[in-house]
Amino acid sequence: MDNEKIPRPFDFARDSFAFANELVWEYQFDAATGKMNYRPRLPKPDYAHRCFVLTCAARQFLYHARFEPAQPVGDAETYRHLVRQVLSRNPRIAGPPERQIIIPGYPSLRAFSGPWGKLLKAECGGAWRSYVLRSHWRMIFPISRRHQERTADSLVRALAQTRSPMIHLVRFPALTINHGMILFAAADSKTGVEFSAYDPNHPAQPVIVAFDQARKTFSLPANRYWAGGDLNVIEICRNWLI
Repeated sequence: MDNEKIPRPFDFARDSFAFANELVWEYQFDAATGKMNYRPRLPKPDYAHRCFVLTCAARQFLYHARFEPAQPVGDAETYRHLVRQVLSRNPRIAGPPERQIIIPGYPSLRAFSGPWGKLLKAECGGAWRSYVLRSHWRMIFPISRRHQERTADSLVRALAQTRSPMIHLVRFPALTINHGMILFAAADSKTGVEFSAYDPNHPAQPVIVAFDQARKTFSLPANRYWAGGDLNVIEICRNWLI
């Protein structure tokens, strides 16, 4: 990869969407037993099942768009055309600066996606895109502790190269989590590595995905959709195969 194509690092405050991938269910977790109960959210959310849609789109904007706040704000048709151009680009490879799509009137995706959230939701794609991914084949095969150790090492190297890895968090064959995020930083911890991530379900602030070096295992703290605990991580959207 030549210097012109090395992407800048993902900046949570700039490169995340202002709106969330909404939850279809309300979850309740029993701390003593670990049992999960859930019920449909009311009113029914109108933008859900799009975690992979948003992680992919966020990296397409990172790799292929440049925001120019000094330029005049455009209209809906202008932005729809520009957004479609960005979303037609390869999310696996950063393009050269001279081919970036200029988004006028805003300093960042975060700022742009506030007032233009409805347009972006319509253009980023339907929920089916979160289920029909070429990388999903990998989760059906066994994931060893050695694989997870190699994955953690690979993610640290990717972040050092200012690539922003997309990850798939799974417990397959259990379906308690099937989720996508973007990592943007890594820091040593007492037990291994803590990765800072953009979680489309929680756009207000970053989340931490931890790797325990001794156990060779990733974990995610409890949140609104996950009881907390160990899971597997697969790096996705990194080559033609996955």
